[in-house]
Amino acid sequence: MPIINRIADFHPEMTAWRRDFHTHPELGFEEHRTAGIVAQKLREFGCDQVVEGFSKTGVIGVIHGQSGPNGRAIGLRADMDALPIEEQTGAPYASQTPGRMHACGHDGHTTMLLGAAKYLAETRNFSGSVVLIFQPAEENLAGGGVMVDDGLFEKFPVERVFGMHNWPSLPAGEFHWREGPIMAAVANLEVEITGKGAHGAMPHEGVDPIVVAAAIVQGLQSIVARNVEPVEAGVITIGHIKGGFTYNVIPGSVSMQGTARWFKPEVGDLLESRFLAMVPRIAEAFGATAEAKFLRAYPATINEAESTKLAVKAAQAVAGPDRVREFAKPTMGAEDFAFMLNAKPGSYIMLGSGRTASDPSLHHPKFDFNDAVLPVGASYWVQLAEQLLPR
Repeated sequence: MPIINRIADFHPEMTAWRRDFHTHPELGFEEHRTAGIVAQKLREFGCDQVVEGFSKTGVIGVIHGQSGPNGRAIGLRADMDALPIEEQTGAPYASQTPGRMHACGHDGHTTMLLGAAKYLAETRNFSGSVVLIFQPAEENLAGGGVMVDDGLFEKFPVERVFGMHNWPSLPAGEFHWREGPIMAAVANLEVEITGKGAHGAMPHEGVDPIVVAAAIVQGLQSIVARNVEPVEAGVITIGHIKGGFTYNVIPGSVSMQGTARWFKPEVGDLLESRFLAMVPRIAEAFGATAEAKFLRAYPATINEAESTKLAVKAAQAVAGPDRVREFAKPTMGAEDFAFMLNAKPGSYIMLGSGRTASDPSLHHPKFDFNDAVLPVGASYWVQLAEQLLPR
């Protein structure tokens, strides 16, 4: 991995930062300790401006090139939040907070951007300004959208904005890119079914909402299979069903939760309209009622073409052309960096973190970030800054 020598020199320091973040995970909009450390280090590095408390727990750092600000700037973004998962890694630096862990690698993302900040503040081998965006609440709470709504790009104007995520299934140190959609839009689904409770041995005296729920789950699978054009992508999944008390009681109600995913806006509109129409009608056919909610969360993450070319060039400077590849296909995962890409041209790239097929992946209680790629990601950020804002 041909990384910047100075960044390689403080790789052990970066590893220590990352493992400290891992030991002390914090959920979205609760990243007070993490944000405090980030802000402290940015000041120690000599950043020209450090703003704390942006969108509750976000941190913004600004570094000017050797000639000072000149009206040009780019944004580099990392997410800071953890997940509500009980860690099972057994690592000596495992989470010390019950029910919280860095299971998605945001500890590594924060560290890589801090490493780039340390180098850029030392060298300032660029012209203009680099805006470092340490974002809270990527997981489910749309912290990226909150920052945009709070005036991020009005207060810190940038020409383009870039994001990066570790991707465990890719070889360590490889970068994978894609123009256009790279991650899906997402909506949260909620269904509340009301039937009539009865003794389990006397179902004719009730309206069984569990049977209704089963019919709805099956019916929803036809939305994509029989309404979405086969060459397009769409997903509807019910991931949680709650109802009932014991073996022989038909409950009076059942609740369900799920997710919908898509890329094209018209596919999302179709999923929403069919979901909202189908759920109450299936329930009605059984003599029950059902309330359905289709709660849009994140738009699709769509990479702008020119920004992606610039990202590829920077990645090639770090990893070499043979280790920078086109992402074979977009993923149905979602990412709130989409809100920033809706506001500014930019691109989101994947950095391989080299987990094998038997290793746990993202959002698993045994997942751990691969510290070997920390200087690779930091070097990528530096290359972006120096290439896009040349002296």
